[in-house]
Amino acid sequence: MKISHSLYLLAIPLAIVAACNKIPSSVNESSSFSAADKVNTLAPVAKKIPHEMTIHGDSRVDNYYWMRDDTRTDPQVLAHLAAENSYVEKMMAHTNALQNKLFEELKGRIEKDDESVPIKKGSHYYFSQTHGDNEYPVYIRSTDKQGQHQQVILDVNKLAKNYDYFAITGLDVSPNGALLAYGEDTLSRRIYTIKIKDLTTNQLLPDTIEGSEGDVVWANDNKTFYYIKKDPQTLLGYQVFRHRLGTSQADDELVYEELDMSYYTSIEKSKDHQEIYIKHSSTSASGVSVIDANDISAMPKRLIPRETGLEYDIKKLGDWYYIVTNLNAVNFQLMKVHREQAQDKAKWQTLIAGRENIKLESIELFNHHLVYEERTMGQTSLIIRDLRDQQEQVIAFKDPTYTVSSYGNYELDNPNLRVYYSSMTTPSTSYDINLENGEKTLLKQRKVLGDFNPDNYISERVYVTTRDGVDVPVSLVYRKDKFDKNGTNPLLQYGYGSYGATMDPSFSSSRLSLLDRGFVFAIAHIRGSQMLGRPWYEDGKLLHKKNTFNDFIDVTESLVAQKYGDKNSIFAMGGSAGGLLMGAIVNQAPELYKGVIAAVPFVDVVTTMLDTSLPLTTNEYDEWGNPNDKKYYDYMLSYSPYDQVKQQAYPNMLITTGLHDSQVQYFEPAKWVAKLRELKTDNNVLLFKTDMEAGHGGASGRFKSLEDTALYYAFMLDLAGIKQ
Repeated sequence: MKISHSLYLLAIPLAIVAACNKIPSSVNESSSFSAADKVNTLAPVAKKIPHEMTIHGDSRVDNYYWMRDDTRTDPQVLAHLAAENSYVEKMMAHTNALQNKLFEELKGRIEKDDESVPIKKGSHYYFSQTHGDNEYPVYIRSTDKQGQHQQVILDVNKLAKNYDYFAITGLDVSPNGALLAYGEDTLSRRIYTIKIKDLTTNQLLPDTIEGSEGDVVWANDNKTFYYIKKDPQTLLGYQVFRHRLGTSQADDELVYEELDMSYYTSIEKSKDHQEIYIKHSSTSASGVSVIDANDISAMPKRLIPRETGLEYDIKKLGDWYYIVTNLNAVNFQLMKVHREQAQDKAKWQTLIAGRENIKLESIELFNHHLVYEERTMGQTSLIIRDLRDQQEQVIAFKDPTYTVSSYGNYELDNPNLRVYYSSMTTPSTSYDINLENGEKTLLKQRKVLGDFNPDNYISERVYVTTRDGVDVPVSLVYRKDKFDKNGTNPLLQYGYGSYGATMDPSFSSSRLSLLDRGFVFAIAHIRGSQMLGRPWYEDGKLLHKKNTFNDFIDVTESLVAQKYGDKNSIFAMGGSAGGLLMGAIVNQAPELYKGVIAAVPFVDVVTTMLDTSLPLTTNEYDEWGNPNDKKYYDYMLSYSPYDQVKQQAYPNMLITTGLHDSQVQYFEPAKWVAKLRELKTDNNVLLFKTDMEAGHGGASGRFKSLEDTALYYAFMLDLAGIKQ
């Protein structure tokens, strides 16, 4: 399901992306997993306990429903997951040397001692450092840009030393710079405990907030903050509380409660620090409630009443709100209104009108400048507008396909715009762009250790015409001296295609291990994203969801036809909602793929969306449909990967999950694998690995997660017959 509100679950899949090379012609016969191995290593066979579910006069029998255990303590379930893990170890044992080699190779490209670019916020510059073999960062601040007068504000390595899993979120310093709030998760369920650290004494305050989203917003009195409480069952953040330091959480004041479970709730502060915003967002509507940051008794006020289908977000400059909205603009427009007139939409003034083929993505505001980000034919551009004379300048980049976005722009009076830039051949890069003249200053480009030379690689953007006549963009990258456009290269195709999440092409040092072995890597920008604007998303959701799957399959066939990849050496990868994509394509077109990796896959669509007790159900009806409505039930059932498993041959598959996954519950892929084993007619390998400590995002720590990457790579390389 939804991968964090951002999806870059793809931080994981794009790093997880695997590989292959020359392989035999039959999809049903593997080159590396020998028949003897398969006989001697029997796959776990799950028991069958029929569980009947009836709705709309239709009955489904789920033989593996018993695998659901919300407590995650059932001995039978844990024993089955352990047996599956043991099976993976045995089946992959012959690749242990390769996995070790890959791990050291992946790790060896990462600079152990590294430092982020300082970001100014208030009177300090904030940055992070990593050292040696430490898994986690150390957060630091300094009173000067050069970082000469450093203060360690949080050493995550010390906090994490007694935990198998540890994650930090929501670091935020009080307005006077004296207190640090942060959330910690030791289970990977994305349920955070908020703690407060006194940066003068380096001691924790007694204040502890349990069961939260992890983020806080400080009021301007430096003694009060706001946070979001999660429902312990659905894991939906739905209550905003106000906490005063020195008081018990039980005494916290409820200032907002979201009663419509189709909405997510978030909080943030205006750039001028005068207002606090409660953001309401569903997959098809949004809204904002405003709190005075100077009044610790203030209650939130809706900017305007929420409307079905109306999306907007606000940023404040002086007494004016700048509003990015789809009001009368499918691809969004920028409007402006005085704060006192904001509740009357008739007073909203258009600054940048909506355009048919250009999507307005986001804005940044400074005292005298507006920076807006727009997407044309899938490519993002940054435009700086001088608010004094309305003159504009477009910030240009050279790569044929790239990712660019602003970050860390906390100060209204900053003379520069801070941006992140990357392409499939350019490592992560930070620039400051002068707002007056548009000049770029390179601040840092992430080092890639070893023999990396960007000139050895080429990226491309091509378009594939699908069965219904639309052109799907595809981003490609390969190594020059390892690629011949003659249909002999192995190819890995990645996709997501949900929630309007656009997977822009970016750099991955891990991916070099594939490219250097002759791989072509492709991102299929299929419908369900917003790569080609908002209609691109609308045409890949609800009753149009199958377009997502068809696009992916059509891209595969086209790339093979164009000789980018060997038809007998095609691999596919997707995670979360992208795992649903993987489940759909192996049901529809299994013959196209030598191997498939599905990470934390959302595959039991109908059963999950009928169960309101599960996380991320009711608030995602606008994405998938509400199966309590027969129209949506029938359509969802027709593509649900779990329900559509049939007696046929399937590709080699590696499926992963985390026992504590908060987004896609572990039992979805567990059941899917059991049903695949029961019905598939081939002799291909089917592996299922459960991380018993992790959740949706996989292992914590910058090096530990590379072990998973090495496993994925080894799986595919082995199938491809690549031993080195």
